[in-house]
Amino acid sequence: MLDQTGPEMDRKSWMGLLARAPQARLDALLRQVGGLPAHDWLRPPETGGVMVRGRAGGTGAAFNLGEMTVTRCALRLTNGAVGHAYVQGCFRAHAERAALVDALMQTGRADEIRSQVLGPLEREETERRAARAARAAATKVDFFTMVRGED
Repeated sequence: MLDQTGPEMDRKSWMGLLARAPQARLDALLRQVGGLPAHDWLRPPETGGVMVRGRAGGTGAAFNLGEMTVTRCALRLTNGAVGHAYVQGCFRAHAERAALVDALMQTGRADEIRSQVLGPLEREETERRAARAARAAATKVDFFTMVRGED
């Protein structure tokens, strides 16, 4: 994944990053930038289900794969900035933290949040993906180099 923590990182990218981030890490990074700002709920965290759709081979006709539990919320900071979040599972605190970061990214603190919260999360996600790819590559079999035994 490309490093998108620069000024060109769009809202879709940072919301996805926040949804995938480990909750404990997101909490720790938010504490480093001053903790949780005061906010009012527009929609308190609520858990429900969504239908996950898939495509055979990634390009075929769409089909219903199954349901997934998600938690969503919306909040407004005291300065009027609104943040939204959807996270996988029943994690109300994770949804709240993600929505707070989304709202803070729409304020004058966006550069600070980008460098101190989103930047580390992006780097850590890239490292996790690289480690996973390395583990998968270690199990790869190259069938074109195998000897058939017919000499």
